[in-house]
Amino acid sequence: METALCNGWFGLKQPNLRLGFASILLSAVVAGCSGGKPEKIVMLGSNTIGEELAPQLVAEYKKDHPSVTFELEFKGTTYGMGALMVGRCNIAAASRDATTNEVELARDRGVTFNDHVIGAYDVAVVVKASNPIENLTREQVRDLFTGVVQNWKEVGGPDAPVHLYSRHPISGTYLGFRELAMENKPYSLHLKTFTNYTDLVQAVAQDENGIGYSTITLASSAGVKPVSIGGVAPSVESVNKGQYPYARVLRLYTDKASETAAARSFVEFIQSPRGQAILTRMGFAPHP
Repeated sequence: METALCNGWFGLKQPNLRLGFASILLSAVVAGCSGGKPEKIVMLGSNTIGEELAPQLVAEYKKDHPSVTFELEFKGTTYGMGALMVGRCNIAAASRDATTNEVELARDRGVTFNDHVIGAYDVAVVVKASNPIENLTREQVRDLFTGVVQNWKEVGGPDAPVHLYSRHPISGTYLGFRELAMENKPYSLHLKTFTNYTDLVQAVAQDENGIGYSTITLASSAGVKPVSIGGVAPSVESVNKGQYPYARVLRLYTDKASETAAARSFVEFIQSPRGQAILTRMGFAPHP
């Protein structure tokens, strides 16, 4: 029946229907044939955004937009930016700025990036609350987690062995901390790993000689304290001012010419108070 209507047989098969009713029915059926597909958002890119944050944002967005479908794949910012340039996705999730080379390549393909800032990824170095260490340089943090420094006395602490706590290697955060704090050098072989920040922080809270990392929010948990880096304490304020070194701005890039209404709606949701509350709850710094 619907195929016949879409092919223009409606007037021949149903000549006695009233015109008003026929027009309404025809419009509905044609819409179902040509424009009734659910809206789809394809978002590819950053593991930092995709690992835990994106699924939470999508789940909350779909409560009010149940017909919108999502295709998500996160293999790194470069992957997402390349996919956006060739029309493979609506949104490229990025945990860094677009490079000069990416902007030029996009321009060559007739693509102009829309840059939507949604917040910032941050990580705080934590120690047991009773540890006398209050501040470390970036070099000291690097050397601690790579195993170059293995005794606290080498960084102004007591004569005691350093115990390292890290996220599991399968975590995007494991790589994120290595990029931000370790100059991409390999972790020490002597560290305990955890699949979530909560368990990691609890372990550090029970170890006088432990050091690990977490979100800024969890760094204030009972039994631990955050360490300043180069004299800058980790906070949402210092992150948003660009002062705290272990942070990077999170962006969603779209193509200005082909940005769909659905993609724009999703971005606006993330930037809204409701979306920003999800970032805050998950330990990210909200967009100021």
